[in-house]
Amino acid sequence: MENQSSDYCVQTSVIVSVELSKRTWLVASLTPGAAKISLRTIPAGDSAALLGHLRNLESKTGERIGKPAAIRLCFEIGYDGFWLARLLRANGIDTYVLDPASFLVSRRGKRVKTDRIDAEAMIGILKAYLAGDKSVCRVVDVPTPDEEDARRVMRERGDLVHERTRIISRIRGLLALQGIQSVKAISGGDWSKQLDDMRTGDGRLLPPNLRRQIERCFGRLELLNEQIKSIERDRADVVLDEASTFPCREKAIRLEQLKGIGANSAVMLVAEVFCRKFESRRHVAAFLGLAPAPYASGDVSRDQGISKAGNHGTRVLMVELAWCWLRYQPSSELAVWYRNRFKGNGGRAAKVGIVALARKLLIALWRFVETGLVPQGAELRAV
Repeated sequence: MENQSSDYCVQTSVIVSVELSKRTWLVASLTPGAAKISLRTIPAGDSAALLGHLRNLESKTGERIGKPAAIRLCFEIGYDGFWLARLLRANGIDTYVLDPASFLVSRRGKRVKTDRIDAEAMIGILKAYLAGDKSVCRVVDVPTPDEEDARRVMRERGDLVHERTRIISRIRGLLALQGIQSVKAISGGDWSKQLDDMRTGDGRLLPPNLRRQIERCFGRLELLNEQIKSIERDRADVVLDEASTFPCREKAIRLEQLKGIGANSAVMLVAEVFCRKFESRRHVAAFLGLAPAPYASGDVSRDQGISKAGNHGTRVLMVELAWCWLRYQPSSELAVWYRNRFKGNGGRAAKVGIVALARKLLIALWRFVETGLVPQGAELRAV
């Protein structure tokens, strides 16, 4: 029955793919019974023209085949994000957002790539997917506007922290060129007074142009610190406000109860990971690229480490939380397992072990936010 419904879906569907770019949108379409793919160029961002073209295809195809036809449209996720998918679905068009990294491509010789070739290839991919072959591509879940907006707070904070680190490194590098190795007020305090008393390695005052450059760097650093504090206040308001649109805010509050999990980490984990639904622990680990990636072919069998797929920033956060877990939850079952398995076996074993601990910790936190099951031996913060 499922195959019959899939065949009927393909037979009555107009398969459409849209190759998006900053200047033009290339719309490829394949109507039932047609042997050739039709192409149409639309100015980029002209959603009204796209909808008009789709409605025209729908009506003409319905008249030709004598039964209602439906548009099945796909495009690659990329620069344009998800707004187009939301618009098309709001207008009753079945829309699929595809992950281009999941497409199978020929490895024989150099790959030929043009917008026309990509648009026509997506037609075949979507047609196979609708026929029941789910292995040809991966369809991306389109987040709601609230889910997408919830991720911006911590992502912006991450960008600002990286920018702050870059400026601090720049200040240290400029001073190191003059033989100055330490700056006590670099993270805050009266840095202007310290510059007045600062002497180079050969006993000179700071050169005037260098001092002005460092003062401008400190000015940007102060601005970044204020913006980071403002973001953290917004984060606290979003989580504590019962009327906020932050998805699964109760999960963030629950995560903060565990020692070693801070407020910023809890909000980021919920916004990026735990607001989604996972079928099993393997899906959770694979989502962040913490699942193993074996290589086995014939007599060759080796471990390639973790897959490193998914969100890089959240994966890095989990490794940092694993180190924090060893410090703040030393009597937990996970911390005991790490010490028995990897401690005292060298630096490489410690690095491999901390990634393994990050995977186990991610699964334990997922179970905690979903079912309330506290990780074995873990301590909760006093209310």
